[in-house]
Amino acid sequence: MALMRFDPFRELDRVTEQMMGSRMPRTMPMEAWRRKDEFFIQVDLPGVDENDVELTVERNVVNIRTQRRPAHKEGDEVIIDERPHGTFARQLFLGDNLKTDELSAEFNRGVLTLIIPIVEASKPRRIQVSARQELPDTGEATSTGEATSTGETTSTSETTSTSEATSED
Repeated sequence: MALMRFDPFRELDRVTEQMMGSRMPRTMPMEAWRRKDEFFIQVDLPGVDENDVELTVERNVVNIRTQRRPAHKEGDEVIIDERPHGTFARQLFLGDNLKTDELSAEFNRGVLTLIIPIVEASKPRRIQVSARQELPDTGEATSTGEATSTGETTSTSETTSTSEATSED
């Protein structure tokens, strides 16, 4: 036997997997980023044939499903089998700001790459800011006056003189 390795914790995991009938977790590690007007997702699918990758989109949900078969055949004496195989699935929930109807996919060297354009309304745009000389008249109180019940503004000086005339009587 050319390959020998002993890891007591891995050996415990192997015995547990055999007794429980399960294997390692079936995950698909991924990476996602935005570059300019596109959103990219890369999913690692090592050892998977591109014809075994099933990719579907329904509204904003992308479903990735694939299968990896063991390399050994029936009747082979398996010495070590740590690679996960079987069916793998992952579901991605995308935002409304992506054009899922224009999604494209590429598979190269065990990596599935999804490219999704971003909706025009979600793209950053520059807003011109202009200076304004006067505030619009809204009928609310300003620093030089008070609003009346009819929305008219009276000056502070008029209010003061009215108060003085009333106090003299």
